[in-house]
Order: sequence, then structure tokens, then C-alpha cells
Amino acid sequence: MSHLLPLALKSAWNRRYTLGLTLIAIALSVTLLLGIERVRQDARDSFAQAVSGTDLVVGARSSPLQLLLYAVFRIGEASNNMGWDSVQALAAHPAVAWTIPLSLGDSHQSFPVLGTTPAYFEHFRFGVFDVVLGAEVAERLGYSLGDKIALTHGMEAGAGADHADKPFSVVGILARTGTPVDRTLHIGLEALEAIHLDWQGGAPIPGFAIPPELVKKFNLTPKSVTAVLVGLNTRAGVFAMQRYVANYRDEPLMAVLPGVALSQLWEMMAIAERALLAISALVVVVSFAGLVAVVLAGLGERRRELAILRANGARPRDLFTLLALEGGAVTLAGALVGLLLLTLLTAALGPWLEAQYGLLLKLTLPSVEELRLLGWVILVGTLASLLPGYRAYRLSLSDGLTPRV
Repeated sequence: MSHLLPLALKSAWNRRYTLGLTLIAIALSVTLLLGIERVRQDARDSFAQAVSGTDLVVGARSSPLQLLLYAVFRIGEASNNMGWDSVQALAAHPAVAWTIPLSLGDSHQSFPVLGTTPAYFEHFRFGVFDVVLGAEVAERLGYSLGDKIALTHGMEAGAGADHADKPFSVVGILARTGTPVDRTLHIGLEALEAIHLDWQGGAPIPGFAIPPELVKKFNLTPKSVTAVLVGLNTRAGVFAMQRYVANYRDEPLMAVLPGVALSQLWEMMAIAERALLAISALVVVVSFAGLVAVVLAGLGERRRELAILRANGARPRDLFTLLALEGGAVTLAGALVGLLLLTLLTAALGPWLEAQYGLLLKLTLPSVEELRLLGWVILVGTLASLLPGYRAYRLSLSDGLTPRV
């Protein structure tokens, strides 16, 4: 066995151009397979990070998944708001440690605007017309500290009237987090009230305008918010708090456990995830089919070589092992090159993907799931290499030495 491995490597080297193309095909298919798995896992980690530390998301009664997607991930639209009195009652509950109200609905060049309180940043305090930008907003739109921006009523760029009469000043730009925070503009709840003082029914009041310098003379306490992030004193009381919200008498509310809602989301996405993995697995299988075809095609040219090996004392099982080792070596090399290529692509394209699509790919060691997939690739490739080995095993000495005409 030990003497066959150097012989297999030398034989593969003599056919390096043909096998090299096959190795590249295997490497690319492995990169695709592992890349899909890494994107899937990193996307899940990013979603989980966005709600880490939050025990409940409370909002108007609707679909739990709809509330979570809109309030936390800025996806979709809210069916209704919850009253400010309900927010204060929730914050006063003895089981509640902290609350962070969230108010959505306006935008700036398709990026969502989030109205919230200083608790969102713990130590940061908003002025009325101050705005803090997520990293992607600042990078994509080229904003820097001190720039003036105007918000848009509604979530579609150009779909609503601009609040150009009350511009905001950029006072902060957040570091990248890999969460929806990167794509969000953050202002105070009072600011949302201020820019809508001279609005009614979702439209500006004709002939009536309140200058920015006069807005502080009005009561800027919000009348409603989209949702509230809730942290409890103890996780043991989460279900009791959920029942309290469900039975709240003043208005219909619901409390969503972020982990449960995310599990529902992944269940919905499971079919698409499996489909992508299946497609990439088929690409790997096609690459192995090409490897088998190349080795089998080469057997016709190597019959005399194999016959000479037989004549020099090689046993049929040695020929079987030789061909299997060649295919296994190409498979192993292709898998390792694919893993290396994935690492290089993650390092090179990771920052660009994060900036363009908000997809944070972590440059880490292969996960257990990636190693498992890599193991399956090597196993299947090695098994596929047994077919050319079996074919070589069946070749007889006379078949190799007798030329065919």
C-alpha cells in the first residue's frame, strides 16, 4: 500500500492537465456547497444577534412573525400601532426591567427611519432634530457628521412628501454591527412628533407650517409607537408577562418571544435552504461524474501501462488500489482547494457583501456542519473513484498486451 501512493501521485502528475481541470471543477463545487452553508449559518447568527438580550417584542395584535420582521428587521409593514399609554403601563409593570419603544413609518432614500429613546443607545441623548446613521446608510449615501438631511413620509423613495422644512443634522455614525441597525436612521420619538405637527391624515395641512424653532413649544409626547422591546427582571417570568400583554384590556396587544418567531421564520425558509443545498450537492456529483469519466477514458490509453505493472508482479488488487488512490487524491485536493478558495473569497468579498447587501460573513475556522459536508464530499468522491479501480481490476494481462485492431 505504501509503495502505491507515490506511484499514484506520479501517475496523476503525468496527467496533471486533464486531472487539473477536474480538480478545479471539484474545488468550485465544494466552494459553492460550503459557501451556501456559511451564508445560511451567518444569516441566522445575524438575525439572532439583532434580538439578543430582548425577552419580548410587544406590539399591536397581528402575526407574531410580521411584528418581529417589521419592528426588528424593518421588513414589511406594521398593521397598526400601540398607544403610548400602553407603553407607559408596560414600562411600569414590576416584572419589566427596561423598555425601548420603536416607531417606524418614515424613510430617507429607501432607508427606514427609526424613532426611539436614548435607552436605545444607553448613554446617547438626542436633540430634537438630531439623527444617528447606521454604518451602511452613511457609506452608501456618503454622509458625514454635520450633514443636513430631510426625511420622507412613507417607506418608498419619492412616494411621499419630504419633511424638507425640518431638516436633521447628522450627529453620529454607528460602527457596523451586521444587523438591521446598519441600514437605519435613528431619531428621537419627539422628532417624529415634531415633523408631523403640521400634518393630518398622512398629509401636510394646506397653508399651515410650523417652523423648526417653534416645535419645542408643543407637546411632543408620542401618541403611539410601532412596537416595544422589553427586557424582564428574570427570564422565568416571560410567559406570565406574555399572558399579561395578551389579556391587556385597554387595547389588543401581543407579546412575541423573538426566539420562537425566528424558529417559525427558519421553518418557512427550510424548503428554500434545502433546495439550495441540493442544487450545490448536484453540482458536486456532476464534478465527481467528470472525474470518473476522465479516469475511465484514460484507462484505454493506460492498458499497456497497467499490463506492464501486472507483468512486473503487481496484483489485480494493486491496480484497483492504484486507480482508487488517484481518484481519492484528486478528490481530497479538490476539497481542500475549495475550502481554501472559500476562505479567500470570504476575506476578499466579505466587506463588499456587507456594504452592498448587509450580509456579514465571518472569517472563521470551518464550522462542524461545514466539516461534516466536507467529509461527505471526500467520502462520496472516494467511493466514486472505486469504479475506475474496479475497471482496472478486471483488465487482464493479455488484454493489455494484445493490441486491438
